[in-house]
Amino acid sequence: MERKFYRWMLVPALLFLTAFIYYPVLRGAVMAFQNYNLFDLNQLRFNGFDNFKAVLTDPHIKFAQILFNTVVWLFGSLFFQFVLGFGLALLLKKPFAGRGIYTAFVFYGWALSGFAIGLTWAWLFNGQFGLVNDMLIRLGLLSQPIGFLSNPNLAMISVMIPNIWYGVPFFGIMLLAALQSVPNELYEAATLDGAGAIRKFTSVTVPYVKPTIVSTILLRTMWIVNFPDIIYAMTNGGPVNRTNILATQMINKVFKEYDYGQGSAIGLIIMILLFAYAMLYLRLTEKGGDNL
Repeated sequence: MERKFYRWMLVPALLFLTAFIYYPVLRGAVMAFQNYNLFDLNQLRFNGFDNFKAVLTDPHIKFAQILFNTVVWLFGSLFFQFVLGFGLALLLKKPFAGRGIYTAFVFYGWALSGFAIGLTWAWLFNGQFGLVNDMLIRLGLLSQPIGFLSNPNLAMISVMIPNIWYGVPFFGIMLLAALQSVPNELYEAATLDGAGAIRKFTSVTVPYVKPTIVSTILLRTMWIVNFPDIIYAMTNGGPVNRTNILATQMINKVFKEYDYGQGSAIGLIIMILLFAYAMLYLRLTEKGGDNL
């Protein structure tokens, strides 16, 4: 009787997952193999791999460049988010006056909307009246404003900066919690063995928080690849496709061209790439953990 009760309690959760996760994923996978365009629903049919061929070979899409942009967007953002977030966690671990207020202020950015963040930073980087240009000119570092978002060489860096700012609190929160769980006895034992600060960090801190590091990096990888909000608000993938990533191209296909078939194909490509990355990442981190 008790088991039946527990099973019935799982039904609402399963229905929710089916309606909002499993069905949309399955429906999107089916649409990736259909000629599904809202302007031509009379021609709705299965077309095999035509959508994938179009996405990969269409000269207007430039898939190779978009894939390269996605890799730069991912690893450039992820590296600095992790390094700065880890440093922030190490600083906040030590008690100081007003630490609670400061921690709340630092982590506030994580609660904001990605699109709102993009709009705010787009104003900051504006080439005519942006605050960044104004400050650099006042400091004598620039003689005239720079079009950060219109310059092909600066656009990707400009959109990565707010993404880094946005992601640092996540690593700070997660790693701070992991650092606070490290037993002081381990540090005391390391001190008795004559270990210095660097040795304690590499031999005690990093191995103890490694599971948190592995999981948070994997989660942020998934989120960054599927996080076009900032780019869409700041550059919409421009200029000349320099900040266009797979996620923004998928949005353009669906909401601008109303081509749900090719949009779903891009979404399925993203899922396959992320799945392959996750399997490789977990395999490498598992092997690396054996050597610690």
